[in-house]
Order: sequence, then structure tokens, then C-alpha cells
Amino acid sequence: MTGDFLIVSKLTYGPRTPMTIALPFTSVYLPGVELPWFRLPGYDNVDRYDIVVFNYPIDIAPISQKTNYIKRCVGIPHDTLEVRNKMLYVNHKLSKQSPTMQKNYLVQVRERVRLSPSKVKAAGGTLEGTQGANTYVINMTASVADKIRNWPEVNNVSLFILPDDFQEFSRRGFNFSNGFNNHDHIPPIVIPFKGEKVTLTSENWHLYKDIVSRYEHNNVQKNGDSFTINGEKTNTYTIKQNYYFMMGDNRDNSEDSRFWGFVPQNHIIGKAGIIYFSWDKERMLPRFGRILNFIK
Repeated sequence: MTGDFLIVSKLTYGPRTPMTIALPFTSVYLPGVELPWFRLPGYDNVDRYDIVVFNYPIDIAPISQKTNYIKRCVGIPHDTLEVRNKMLYVNHKLSKQSPTMQKNYLVQVRERVRLSPSKVKAAGGTLEGTQGANTYVINMTASVADKIRNWPEVNNVSLFILPDDFQEFSRRGFNFSNGFNNHDHIPPIVIPFKGEKVTLTSENWHLYKDIVSRYEHNNVQKNGDSFTINGEKTNTYTIKQNYYFMMGDNRDNSEDSRFWGFVPQNHIIGKAGIIYFSWDKERMLPRFGRILNFIK
């Protein structure tokens, strides 16, 4: 939740040696100087459904100075991932559904009935807006949706799924999502892995552009379906590191890999472990019930 303060284990995946010359615990660093670095051995790999802290990939800064992000890893190297009608499928199976996962729902009420925002909030949902007459958009978990479904003023509760052809991504400016229409519908894609040989085309370039150019530092020129990489004309490329697909548990209120793409292995910081403090900004009080909770 917003306001949580976390303990993150860098030892889990292996801590990185210093990558820049910087003042500790600040964003002040010596520009233009990047140190040779390596990752010390960890005791575990990034597993599917881990909650991972990483450097925001498309920031323009040295890796270790990029903004820290936290999301759930839903796709690991070699996985085939698909979003179909808002539902995530991994390797052609419905993914694990966390009980705290939130999505947008359409809530239809009886005619001439107004749904109370305070009642929705007290139930654990967030009223996002309306969708035509007598229909509200509410962001909530499945358990809250079941609760609201039983209210006498409610006729129906269903997932709010964007139409297949709704153009959400076209104006957002992300390379990765240029190939999709919206975050509720993403065709099957394979999470890139070290050593994978891919054939580059105009149709899949949006998937690999940042990998080849930004993260693996190649000079690429594209002319239609022809590619020149570091001066050599070729349509094949071998991936040099593992990549991961991250998504937020609040599926309709999370700018994540559906928008900006894969997270490179060298951007991984650690695994989120414990909430050591939590502050409720609205109430100006600590959330005592969250302190020292394990993150799942």
C-alpha cells in the first residue's frame, strides 16, 4: 500500500557491487562514470509471483541510479505470457490469483438509486467513476466484489473489460506497448532469456527494441523489415541476459510491464520481505495492523 516502508533483501538474488560513484542513500552521483561491477551469489532465483524491487528500466540514468520500483514478477525467462479479457495466463494456464489483487468492476444498480461513495469505501472499494446510467466503475478485490454483489440496491457486478480494439496505448509513447491496443488484451509473448536467438521483424520490433538498443547497448538501424546492428546487416539477434515481466496487484492502476516492457536481470535489486512501518496519509495515522507484516 502507499505509505508502506519495506525491508528488501538484496541477499536473496545476490547483491550488486557498486555501479556508480555516488553518495550513499542519496540520488547524487558522479555523471559519466560507470564502474565495472558484478553480482555476488544469491541463495535463490527470481521466482514466478515473487514481489521484486528493481530499477525502473526506461529511466534515463545509470542502472543503480534509476527509480526503485516494486511489482510482482508474473513471468520469468522462457514463460509464455498472455492477457486475455483482463485475465493473465502463464504458459497457457490461468495465473495465480492473489486475494489482495484489485481490478475494476462494473456495478449496476437499480433505477433511480445512487451508490454511496462512502459505503463503497467502507466496504474496501474505490469508486472510480460512472459508465452510463446506473452503472459505476469500482476498483476492488474479488472478495469486496462478492460483498457488494449482495447489496439490495445492486443488480449486477462484473469485471470491467476494455474492448479489444480500444486504443489505450497508441498515445502513451512506450516502445513496448506500441504493438498492443490496451492492457486488458495482450497476445501470447515469450519472456526473453539469455542465449535466445530471435528473428527481428517490423511486427515484433516493439518487443525487442529496448532490449537490443537500450539494455544491451547496440547501435541499430531499421529500414522496413531490414536491420543493421553495429554495422552488420542482420535480422537475427542473440539475447545477452534474462528478462522478467512485472505486474502490479492493482491491475487497472499500475504502470508496469504491460506498458514499458521487460525488466532486465541487471536491474533486479532484491526481494521485498517485511513492512517495518506503514503510514496512512489520509488519516494521518500509522497503520499498526500492517507493521512487521510479511509481504506475500
